[in-house]
Amino acid sequence: MASNLGRDGAGMKMRIMVGGLMLSAQILGATGAFAGPWEDGMAAYNRGDYVPAIKVFRAMAEQGNAEAQGLLGVMYRRGQGVARNSARAFMWFSRAAAHGNARAKTELREVSLTMTPEELAQARETAEACEASNYRSCEY
Repeated sequence: MASNLGRDGAGMKMRIMVGGLMLSAQILGATGAFAGPWEDGMAAYNRGDYVPAIKVFRAMAEQGNAEAQGLLGVMYRRGQGVARNSARAFMWFSRAAAHGNARAKTELREVSLTMTPEELAQARETAEACEASNYRSCEY
């Protein structure tokens, strides 16, 4: 009887341990489920992994997300994951500013100061065409 009890005790410990591991996996899985595209993009951006970040932010920006549009402007202005391009930075800052992003308005003014009148005219035209086509005819 005593040896039977030892096996039952070991079996009980094993079931508790397996149950605990399953519960831990569910909890860890649930916390990952709360992260959305913005969090995924920011995690990539913050670790300097700009190419995946720009893909996430571009998809969000095309849906009208002003924060993502502003961050794309920053990335184009700094050359993070893309070639540095003031005209494209202007385009994304102008879209973000039009959607109420205050930081983008400031960035838009700053990037405008670095551009020629011709570059500004081209960037405005590109931004308007991009939004008018619902981002289908944008040059990235």
